[in-house]
Amino acid sequence: MVEIRIHGRGGQGGVTLAKIIATSRFLQGQSVQAFGLYAAERSGAPLQAFCRYDDEAIANRNLIYAPDHVIVLDPTLIGPAVADGLEPGGWILINTDERPESFADRYPQNRVATVDATSIARDNKLGTRSVPIVNTALAGAVGSVLAIPLDEIQAALEHLGFGGGNETAAAEAFERVRCAELPGVTEAAHEKEDGAAASPFVATERGPSFLEGAGGGLPGIKTGQWATQQPKRQQYVPPCNHVCPAGNDVQGFLHALAGDDTDGALEILLRTTPFPSTCGRVCPAPCMDSCNRVELDGAVNVRQLERFAGDTGEAAIEPLASRGEQVAVVGSGPAGLSAAYQLARLGYGVTIYESGPEIGGLLRTGIPQFRLPEDVLDREIGRVLGLGVRVVTEHPIDRPTLLDLTRGVDAVLVATGLQELRGLRLGVGDSEAVEQGIDFLDRTHRNEVRVDGEDVVVVGGGNTAMDAARSALRLGAGSVKVVYRRTRNEMPAIREEIDEALEEGVPIDFLTQPIVLRPDRTRGGNGANGSGGTGGSRRRVYQLVCRRMELGEPDESGRRRPVEIEGADFELPCHRVILALGQSPDMSVFPEGTEVREGERLLGLLETPVFAVGDLATNDGTVAGAIGSGRRSAFQMHTALSGEHLTITEHAAARRDVDVWHDDVIRADAMRLHLFERLAVSEGDAVAPEVRRSTFDEIHTGLTDAAEAARCLSCGVCNECDLCVTYCPEGVLKRVGHELVFDYSFCKGCGVCVTECPRNVILMSHL
Repeated sequence: MVEIRIHGRGGQGGVTLAKIIATSRFLQGQSVQAFGLYAAERSGAPLQAFCRYDDEAIANRNLIYAPDHVIVLDPTLIGPAVADGLEPGGWILINTDERPESFADRYPQNRVATVDATSIARDNKLGTRSVPIVNTALAGAVGSVLAIPLDEIQAALEHLGFGGGNETAAAEAFERVRCAELPGVTEAAHEKEDGAAASPFVATERGPSFLEGAGGGLPGIKTGQWATQQPKRQQYVPPCNHVCPAGNDVQGFLHALAGDDTDGALEILLRTTPFPSTCGRVCPAPCMDSCNRVELDGAVNVRQLERFAGDTGEAAIEPLASRGEQVAVVGSGPAGLSAAYQLARLGYGVTIYESGPEIGGLLRTGIPQFRLPEDVLDREIGRVLGLGVRVVTEHPIDRPTLLDLTRGVDAVLVATGLQELRGLRLGVGDSEAVEQGIDFLDRTHRNEVRVDGEDVVVVGGGNTAMDAARSALRLGAGSVKVVYRRTRNEMPAIREEIDEALEEGVPIDFLTQPIVLRPDRTRGGNGANGSGGTGGSRRRVYQLVCRRMELGEPDESGRRRPVEIEGADFELPCHRVILALGQSPDMSVFPEGTEVREGERLLGLLETPVFAVGDLATNDGTVAGAIGSGRRSAFQMHTALSGEHLTITEHAAARRDVDVWHDDVIRADAMRLHLFERLAVSEGDAVAPEVRRSTFDEIHTGLTDAAEAARCLSCGVCNECDLCVTYCPEGVLKRVGHELVFDYSFCKGCGVCVTECPRNVILMSHL
């Protein structure tokens, strides 16, 4: 991208010059921008104009603070501000009859070009002798300096309706411009001797000047005394941050991605989660459901952007301190690993105890590889282990061993998840034909399942049901059907998983409740046609008797309760029934009567603090929820051991200084959505259904770039769009770094900055 800043005065055509340059590039197929920034008055007053052009689509709509090149229309504006932020080696094109070498002391180590555009404009009768219009002549000089062919400049002039003397002026300036590369050492403009940034409002005899070196200033009367209100900066909580179960700074990492800082985005995510690539694949993404952009053109694809940051970013994670205390974590699922990650970062010695042969919990054994590849999970678990976390596998913990464990460490965190599986009394044949979905997925992971040619019925409506059904299909089942006792609206599974199951050919019978399973003796139900053994293909045929349901009043979950319709029974032939009806916590590891609440120390286990974490304490049932619970519990354990209270926020703290911080969530009706451009959602690529149903390869290939992040509205948080600066009619507002500076001596409190702010981050405050 090439960025050009133009310094001029009202009436000289600086904004039009930006448009001419932009048009010359637009006609060559490039993406362009051209716009102006005015001071308090118009004719004769200092102004700036800006031009960008690039081969790629331009998403940045800020003012240009670090230009590649600068153009000066009026030599009276020459001063330090002209080179402010100018890239080393950039061109400074000046309308003057002086030679470029005469500016060596002002602009060392920059390339300077000069052209007497004023004389050229007068010779071609452009404007008047007192106010010549120099923009078309300077357009020709720009072409010569920046290697834009003259015919492309003249094509832009013709396109904009500038003919005759304008084209002649451009051609003359193209030939007469003088260029020089000046020796010397560049010094940063606008810096005090101590290195601190100077005020953007520079004192002159007439008062603070809007642009240093611009040759003009604000009125001498301090009109701020007229104001009854003053603009202040405020910040709300973006809805995506508010609802993220993991507690991620969603707006923050999207802001970094939109600025092409993938490593910075990953660093922001790693403050709260060790699993960005994992959640970017399996999270239900409530952030997307609550995204205010839904009201405009569709939610930002946060899930895929988190995956992009996790897969392509690089960030080093090191312990923040070193402590002598030792902590035990029981269970290596997402909650236990998240807690271990945060505790290790805080400097504790952490040991994880896992009952199985591998760590990862249901991330490894309960989510198929077509959704979460094993190498992705291994990479992210490696991030946790890289902090020095020890792991002891095949080490189950029961009540006696938990008590023993408390005697050897300073604290224990129990993250055993939901291990009690809900069953269904189906009568005859349960032991042989019926299998729990979690066990089925675990055995699939270990390559111990064969369902070749079988008719499989999966009972349930959650993610486990969808994963089991889609896995059975990939294992070669003859048919797979899901039955669910409510409607699709009540299904707890991720919407995309339901859609993908249907695309792959898995039908779902809604409002259907299994009643009994019985052998079909007319079709080999006596077992003569199949082995029936574990891991072998079951050929014994059953009939699953089901009953039609209807929805009644809502139950305690808020969903409408399914009610049986008497006499509406039917049969489904099958070889295998997989139950995916949910799980509940196994409390047998704790002493009788123990009450488990997240964040509260469990009593009765000697003097060692013991905490429960994740689904065991919250019953949330999502990976993101377990990650958030693990972090919160780690911080609470740190408080119990050290007495230090760490701030636990489920949304980002103010990233920049603001006058007013709100705990309120900003909603779409508080935004000015009409100020935003409509942009299509980037979905990412996926393998075709007819291909993926026969393979466990990952079906989503992800985004190829982070352009989708530019769709983030940055709700309630300033993203430095600079519309407030652009539209300030008095020129008393400027952004310095990440700070908005209001010159209240001259601010009349008109409120234009509030009206033009799309994100509601400026408010008027009564004096």
